[in-house]
Amino acid sequence: MTGKLNEAIEFQPIGIAVMTISDTRKKENDKSGDVLEQRLIDAGHKLISRTIVRDDIVEIQSMVKTWSADPEIDCIITTGGTGLTGRDVTPEAMRGLFDKEIEGFGEMFRWLSHDKIGTSALQSRAIAGVTAGTYVFSLPGSPSACKDGWDMILRWQLDIRHLPCNFVEIMPRLMESGFGGRQS
Repeated sequence: MTGKLNEAIEFQPIGIAVMTISDTRKKENDKSGDVLEQRLIDAGHKLISRTIVRDDIVEIQSMVKTWSADPEIDCIITTGGTGLTGRDVTPEAMRGLFDKEIEGFGEMFRWLSHDKIGTSALQSRAIAGVTAGTYVFSLPGSPSACKDGWDMILRWQLDIRHLPCNFVEIMPRLMESGFGGRQS
């Protein structure tokens, strides 16, 4: 299902950082990072930073903490490390940082993926949450998964014009419960 946009509302670009989590990818072959970068720019958002980090909980958490403290970054999208192998540690790293988890993101990603890859969708541990007032969305490492995650979920939820509700309109209120970090 696609989103419904209220064209009477002015689009509000947000600052997004993209992190590829991999022991093998380099800038030259980071197709998933390329997909996310191109799609968020095409949508009108601002790419604030992009990097590649190893499948290491400490390195992942360090980058997320740095980015979530940056007032220009409203959202972090990661790709990679959401599978079931021993090196796949993205969900463990993120759960250690989240003030609130967005359970529906992973559920919806797997539900939408089922149409394309059937029961193999259950192997994805896509996850999302809020840390220090910054959204964090972790997608699988394939370009196809990044396309699906952006095109079917994030494109709509990161657009303030999306009805009946979206993540952007509640950004100023993410810190209401007194969780640490910055205030919008």
